Amino acid sequence: MRFDVLTVLPNIFDCFLQEGVIGKAVSHGKVEVNVINIRDFAFDKHKVVDDVPYGGGPGMVLKPEPILRAYDELTKDGEKPYVLLTEPWGETFSQKMAIELSKKERIMIICGRYEGVDERVKTIVDKEVSIGDFVLTGGELPAMVIMDAVIRLVPGVLGNEESLRADSFMDRGLLGYPNYTRPAVFRGMKVPEVLLSGHHKKIELWRKEQSLKKTLKKNPKLIEELKQKGLLTKEELEILKKIKNT
Repeated sequence: MRFDVLTVLPNIFDCFLQEGVIGKAVSHGKVEVNVINIRDFAFDKHKVVDDVPYGGGPGMVLKPEPILRAYDELTKDGEKPYVLLTEPWGETFSQKMAIELSKKERIMIICGRYEGVDERVKTIVDKEVSIGDFVLTGGELPAMVIMDAVIRLVPGVLGNEESLRADSFMDRGLLGYPNYTRPAVFRGMKVPEVLLSGHHKKIELWRKEQSLKKTLKKNPKLIEELKQKGLLTKEELEILKKIKNT
């Protein structure tokens, strides 16, 4: 998988691409990430990439020429990437979107900034994406969030593929169950006995119950949607009935 990231602040990505799981994925060749400085494609000697908006108003707008020139250079071989634009009003990023994006061979992320980008840039954009209903100073952090969520889904990136299946939102959107590790007792707080029992069936049942309980508490609408679609097993329906009766 390949990412092309268009930004006015390329150095922000240095640590992100060198550390942890993402750093290993890059160094081991599981994913390629090219960070492109939009200023390198500006026309003037001062490398200006923004200007005041037509019609007046506060702030600055990213100019179309540098972005589209960068796009032309990166696609001159004829291979068109799937293009994302980070925008506060875009479609909210989700695990479902991350899974869909992980199936793409090449993704380009244009990092929005200032008051946004010239509308003509959107002629090359496939999807505008937001990571939440709030405003950041630029699209670099959202780009990293998107890449982190997608790259960890690339086969071979995580050492233990079971980790993916246990993630929250991977199992039909259900939230994850609580996890514990050593010591068994810490500051008077004990690990649930079932997890120390070694009884795999009981542990699996406990985890399923905890996952359903957490989802029912924090996202009851999802539980109802899964019921309506017939995506809950008979065992899970019995567990939910038990939870509601306690």
